[in-house]
Amino acid sequence: MRTILLLTFLLLSSLLYAQQPNIVFILADDLGYGDLSCYGAKDIRTPVIDKLCSDGVKFTRAYANSTVCSPSRASILTGNYPDRVGVPGVIRNMPDNTWGNLADGISTLPEELQEAGYHTALIGKWHLGYKSPDLPNDRGFDFFKGFLGDMMDDYYTHLRGGINWMRENSKEINPKGHATDLFSDWSVQYIQERSQKDEPFFLFLTYNAPHDPVQPPMEWLKKIQEREPGATLKRQKLIAFIEHLDAGIGKVINSLESENISDNTIIIFTSDNGGALTYGANNAPFRGGKGDMFEGGIRVPCIVKWSECINPHSTDQPIMLMDFYPTLLEAAGGKVNNNLPSQSLLASLKNGKYFKDNRMMVWVRREGHKFGGRDYYAISDGDNKLLQNTPFESYSFFDMKDNCFEKVPSGDSKQSNRLQKELTKHIQKSGNMPWQ
Repeated sequence: MRTILLLTFLLLSSLLYAQQPNIVFILADDLGYGDLSCYGAKDIRTPVIDKLCSDGVKFTRAYANSTVCSPSRASILTGNYPDRVGVPGVIRNMPDNTWGNLADGISTLPEELQEAGYHTALIGKWHLGYKSPDLPNDRGFDFFKGFLGDMMDDYYTHLRGGINWMRENSKEINPKGHATDLFSDWSVQYIQERSQKDEPFFLFLTYNAPHDPVQPPMEWLKKIQEREPGATLKRQKLIAFIEHLDAGIGKVINSLESENISDNTIIIFTSDNGGALTYGANNAPFRGGKGDMFEGGIRVPCIVKWSECINPHSTDQPIMLMDFYPTLLEAAGGKVNNNLPSQSLLASLKNGKYFKDNRMMVWVRREGHKFGGRDYYAISDGDNKLLQNTPFESYSFFDMKDNCFEKVPSGDSKQSNRLQKELTKHIQKSGNMPWQ
C-alpha cells in the first residue's frame, strides 16, 4: 500500500509540474525605450527581441519602479515599492554612499516559486547586496552564477574598482570572455540541464548590458561602423552593444526551442530603467533618461510571450514591473499576497482585456552625491502625473492624456494637489521602513 501511495504521489506531482510553465525573465540594464527596432529605433536591428514582440504582448506603458537599478530590481523580486522593502536607492559597496538594504523577512519571488515546486536560478547581475544574508542564494535562488556588483569597469575583466565580484553561488570565479556572452552561455547550459528534470524552473537572466562602459566586441562595432557611418562613435558603440545583446538573447530563446519547452515557457523581456543619455541612449519619443522621473527615465520596453496561453497583442495599459510578482505566482499556482500594491496581469494577458483602475503609481530615488541623501519622487494615476527630478526643485504637473511628452507643465492645481496628498500618504507609510 505504501508503494502504491508513493507512486500515486509521484504521478500527481509529475502532472502538476507538467502543467506549470517554466519562466525566463530577461532584464536588460539601462535599455532605452526607443532603442529596439520594435519600439521605433531606425538605426538598430534587434531581430530576436522583435520576434518576441510580434509573437507576444507588447506593452507601451510599462514602467520600471525607479529610475535607477537597485530599487527596480527590489520591486520585481518583492512585488512592492522599493522604499517599502528597504531599497530607496542604489546599493553600493561604499559604506558612505549606499542607499538601501533589502529587508530581512520580505518574501521574494524565487522563494515563493520554490514553495510552488520550482527550481530557481539567477544568472547575471544581482546588485542587491554584497555579503550574506543579502546574496542571491540567501534570497531564494537555488543557483547563482554572475556578478554581485553595481557595474563592471570592463566587460572582459569583470572587475569593479579592482575587485572581482563574479561568483558561482558563494564561490569566487574568474571566467574569461565578454560578460554578455558568458551570461547567455550559462543560461543555455542551465536550460539544457533543467529541461531534463521534472520540476519547472524560474530563470532570472539579468544582463549588465547596455549599462556603461559601452563596450561591444570589436567585430560587432566594426560591422555597425560600416552600416551606420554617419552615426557618432558614441552611438555606433551603443548600437553594436545592443545588437550583441540581442544575439545573446537569441541563444537563450533557441535553447528553449531546441529542448522543446518553448511553448509552455513564460518569457518576459524588459529593462530596469530608461537609457542613459550620457552614453548615447534613445528614449524617444519621451523626454529624459536614466535618473529622471520624466517618461524617458521610467518608461521601459516590455514584452511577454507565453505561446500556450497568450495571443499576441499590444496594449497601452499602464503597468509597473512589480506587477510581474503576483502575475508569475498566479501562473505558477503559487500563493498570491493580495495586500501588496502590485497587481496580477494574468487574466488580462490571457484574454487581452485590460481595465483602467486609476491606482496610484509612485517612483522614488534616494541618492548621495549632489542630492545629499535626499529622496525625489513622481506619482501618477495614469492620466495625471506629478514629478520632480531633484529633491531641491518644485513639483511639475502633467496631464498625461494630452501631454505625455512632458514638454511644458500642465496647469491644473486641483489634480496637482490631489496627487501631492496621495504622495504624502505614500511617504508617511514608507517612512516606517528601516533600511540602514
